Amino acid sequence: MKKVTMILIVAIGVLLCGCKAEKSEESDSESKELLLYCGAGIRPPVEQMVEAFGREHGVKIVTDYAGSEVLISKIKLTRKGDLYMPGDKHYVEQAAQEGMILSQKPVCYFVPTILVQKGNPKNIRGLQDLLKAGLKLGLGDARACAIGRKTKKIFAKNNIEWEDVQKNLVFQSLTVNELGMQIQADSLDAVIVWDAIAGYYSEHGTEVPIPPEKNVISTVNIGVLSFTKNGSLAEKFVEFAVSEAGQAILAKHNYRTEPVE
Repeated sequence: MKKVTMILIVAIGVLLCGCKAEKSEESDSESKELLLYCGAGIRPPVEQMVEAFGREHGVKIVTDYAGSEVLISKIKLTRKGDLYMPGDKHYVEQAAQEGMILSQKPVCYFVPTILVQKGNPKNIRGLQDLLKAGLKLGLGDARACAIGRKTKKIFAKNNIEWEDVQKNLVFQSLTVNELGMQIQADSLDAVIVWDAIAGYYSEHGTEVPIPPEKNVISTVNIGVLSFTKNGSLAEKFVEFAVSEAGQAILAKHNYRTEPVE
């Protein structure tokens, strides 16, 4: 009888220790690190947001910046990470349909715009001018980044055949940032980028806005990944991104925080 009682006491002790260890491990993981997959076009304000949030909560946030399509492919393959913030909500919704998103919220908005060489030497006034003979055009690759996917939608909306666009297409990028760099390097005559990205290259390029009725606006959502090991902390980062402080950081970098009509 005493032997049975002793076995029960030891078993209960092991279970209690196991519960405490598991709880401690979860607490430790939540206090240390988050992995954020982020579209390259949102990098400047997100870097500042990550720094501010990390300082306030004593957490390290590892960031993976790349094209939105590249990132979702990586998420599907590794099934690791905590947050996903691509250049368009399409990718978050796609991930949600595959059961990879616990929750999501809109953070900011992107307006596609044409960026040309400073002073607009090719006299580009709109989308149709991108078909001019001899023009060197650069666009995002729809298989890699959000700006590429949106650009194709814009041409389709305006009844511009992709085959006609391809006649002048001499460069396709994996991220929107590379397109601005091509204008800076004087390698291309025109590109289509997000309005916030165009602002970073104002010294080297001139923006040619696409009329609202001809444009396709992008809503940027941030989602908490379903396989996060740091759910509560990931949710806190989302709340920070949509808070007054987070939105102020986005606005400081000329990212739109209000819906675009």
